[in-house]
Order: sequence, then structure tokens, then C-alpha cells
Amino acid sequence: QVQLVESGGGLVQPGGSLRLSCAASGNIFRINAMGWYRQARGKERELVALITSGGETNYADSVKDRFTISRDNAKNTVFLQMNSLKPDDTAVYFCSANLRRLRYLYDVDYWGKGTLVTVSS
Repeated sequence: QVQLVESGGGLVQPGGSLRLSCAASGNIFRINAMGWYRQARGKERELVALITSGGETNYADSVKDRFTISRDNAKNTVFLQMNSLKPDDTAVYFCSANLRRLRYLYDVDYWGKGTLVTVSS
């Protein structure tokens, strides 16, 4: 069994900052890419940021220069530092990981349950 658990969401004023964390646990052999997605009310889920096992990153244009993704491979954890937050960033943020479980021969995508980020004055 594998679990991804997000934390760090909440209410923040425009211009403020939040740091999200996501820890993967279970019978994991290897984690490949990890990422953050978000889904605003009435909209489709969209990619926010991705990071490979080697540390290469990719960001949505809407968050470049404001958000930073990082990971701690020893702790199977990925982070999202969000600065200069805007009301349009309000969404449920989901963590994802492409990984291989112990004794499995293929990689699978896993998702967390999400954490709500609300940017409002």
C-alpha cells in the first residue's frame, strides 16, 4: 500500500506565502517524478509544477517566478513554496508521484487527497 499525504494548505491574504508538503509512504522501491496539481472550483485539474528524481523542474506559466518545487529524496517528500499568492491561486492542491512499489515491475501514478489553499482578503 502507498499513501501520499499533503499538508500546509490554508487561508492566506493576497501577496502572502504558503508552503505545501507531501510525504509518500508505504512499500516504495523507487519514486520517479513528483508533482503538484491544482483544481479550482468549476475548472479542470491543471499541472502546477513537476520535479524529476534528478531535480529537474517544470512549472506552469501562471506560477513561474512565484512558486518553487523541491524534494527530499531521503524522506520521499515533495514541497511547494508559494509566494506572492493571488486570488486566482485558490484551489485544492494535489500531490502526485510516479513510483514503483517493491516487487512490482511497472511504475504507477499515485495521488494524494488534496489540500485547500484559499487566497483572500
